[in-house]
Amino acid sequence: MSDALTSRAAPLRMRPRRLVVADPLLPRDVGAGAEAIVVGGGIAGISAAVVLAERGVTVTVLESSDHLGGRLGAWPERLPDGTEQYVEHGFHAFFRHYYTWRSILRRVDPELSFLRPVPSYPVISATFPAEDLSGLPAAPPLNLIALALRSKSLSRRDFTNADPDAGRALLAYDRATTTAELDGIDAATFLDRLGMSERTRAMLFEAFARSFFCNQGELSAAELVAMFHYYFLGNPEGIGFDVPRTDHATAIWNPLREHLLRNHADIRTGTRVTTIEPNGQAWLVRTDAGDLVSRHVVLAVDPGALRALLAASPTTADAAPLLAQRCESLSVAPPFAVSRLWFDRDVLPERAPFSAVTGQPNLDSVAVYSRLEQPSAQWATATGGAIVELHSYSCGLDTADAAAKAMREELATLWPETADAVVLHRHDRLEATAPAFPPRSAGTRPGVRSDARGLRVAGDFVELPYLAGLMERSSMSGVLAANDVLAELGAAAEPITGVPQRGLLAGVPRVGGRKTKSQS
Repeated sequence: MSDALTSRAAPLRMRPRRLVVADPLLPRDVGAGAEAIVVGGGIAGISAAVVLAERGVTVTVLESSDHLGGRLGAWPERLPDGTEQYVEHGFHAFFRHYYTWRSILRRVDPELSFLRPVPSYPVISATFPAEDLSGLPAAPPLNLIALALRSKSLSRRDFTNADPDAGRALLAYDRATTTAELDGIDAATFLDRLGMSERTRAMLFEAFARSFFCNQGELSAAELVAMFHYYFLGNPEGIGFDVPRTDHATAIWNPLREHLLRNHADIRTGTRVTTIEPNGQAWLVRTDAGDLVSRHVVLAVDPGALRALLAASPTTADAAPLLAQRCESLSVAPPFAVSRLWFDRDVLPERAPFSAVTGQPNLDSVAVYSRLEQPSAQWATATGGAIVELHSYSCGLDTADAAAKAMREELATLWPETADAVVLHRHDRLEATAPAFPPRSAGTRPGVRSDARGLRVAGDFVELPYLAGLMERSSMSGVLAANDVLAELGAAAEPITGVPQRGLLAGVPRVGGRKTKSQS
């Protein structure tokens, strides 16, 4: 499928932008002898490794887990009936404006044939009728107009009660202005200012805000507006997304591993990095399987792991004091919980393959894997059952078992046919590896380039010069880290495409609404 099909309909100002271009006067490949170490084998690390390896850099990837992928990773699970399936950290949507990540994936599947569109994307609630976000026009502002006209949740009162400056802020994203106006308050306060009804807020904003692993009161309003622009108001491809036809290991990580090996990379899973230390003009990377030295290092681990690694590496903290300071202040989001259930019966035919959930204490979304990917569908066909995955993006419970039980009860409230279903097998996870973006955190997170030469940082928590979210933020940070290495080695950059970096009303002055605390 082509990522450009929908974007052609967008107004000129809202079409994709080439954010990084390759200098045609610089060579594409590096000279002989260039090498680099990438710490972390998730989206960010593998994106960096792919670009570097393709340009002739000898890359060593160090991953503490026994599989690649990070929060997108997959590993085999043996079922009670003796069959084996891959399970994952949780459902991920592959949005069509993830240009950088899709470019990496095209290395192993040029047509992205492993992806297929999700036909509907409902937001469901035990209180209000479902709100389906699929089928909207791709191009802004037509998508916003269509949503306003067809939405069951939006009313004329929502528009007349809204604070005009809050409404303008949603349409006027500009990094500097949005940060100055809104980073000092939380998303809940901002949504209060919008003046929307309880129904509108629940059905159109709450599920969206929680999908970034934070509760509204713990998320910067500037980050909420940025992500609203990135995923809806400034997204030339539309809010629809695709999902893999099979598990992530088969579709993504095994092919990318083979691609890296063909480009002479060394991939070491099950290898934990313990410390990193300056070593003359290079870096000494100590692992539980031996030491390595490299002039170029990319740290592509989750925020908590990066904070711990820097804390265990005092000489690096001395060499890169700004990086150490910013790592100390990194915030990790509350745990996210995933419970995959193998039911003895199917759910109702009208249930969507993926549903966002609002209004429940824990349950944030439901994915019917047996309607999403082929291995799960085959199991369901053979047994008459269903494979359903439950997600809590910001879980307040202490154990995976407690989260799984709570989400199962909440699912039965929404889908009563699951109440009596027998669980033949269950896989539960609870982990805290996602970044948080609390108020007043803009400008405090590490950037790609550290204050120590040769040391780069990549991940979905990194301060980037361009707007991106979730998987795309990870991949873009990895490619930017690779570009920084290539620049030092005298090679051309890997091109990067992104969404428009400013909203439709960017630059339009305030209209005199209530001021935020950061402006008073």
